[in-house]
Amino acid sequence: MKKTIKSLLVVATLVVSIFSSQNATAQAGKKADKDTKLWRYEVQCVGVGNEGTKLIKVFSYSKKADVAIDQAKKNAIHAVIFQGYNGNSATGCPTQKPLASSPALEQEKAEFFDSFFADGGKYMKFVSVSGDGAVAAEDRMKVGKEYKVGVVVSVMYDLLRKDLEAAGIIRGLSSGF
Repeated sequence: MKKTIKSLLVVATLVVSIFSSQNATAQAGKKADKDTKLWRYEVQCVGVGNEGTKLIKVFSYSKKADVAIDQAKKNAIHAVIFQGYNGNSATGCPTQKPLASSPALEQEKAEFFDSFFADGGKYMKFVSVSGDGAVAAEDRMKVGKEYKVGVVVSVMYDLLRKDLEAAGIIRGLSSGF
């Protein structure tokens, strides 16, 4: 009888710890999404990668440094689609206009972009952290109560453009003016 009670207590403890762990992960994901939904980031061109890719450094803001690092990929894709970035002659980067011709596109196609930018969403196909993913000391700053973290990412620009054209989200280069 005592063994059965002990076994039940062990199982109950395991179940509680699993749910607590899942809840903490879900809360961290919600926090990351909340930080990202504000689309607070800065973008710098670092260089031109392999053909069809762009190397950019994205500075993301969050109360937790690891959340800012995780959101850098999402912010990079958002920047390429809706913001663009200035060139940098020192690194050979040309100025890049946003893929979207209208700033209102995000609201007009909200259903598409909500799914596209969901955790593990389609945006992940077009971006990767460059190098080993380590953040240089000068790219991790405490600003007030949050962190500003800079991460270099590689964006598969040409593939992203083609995918958005195929989905009817942006007009193709050959569609005329």
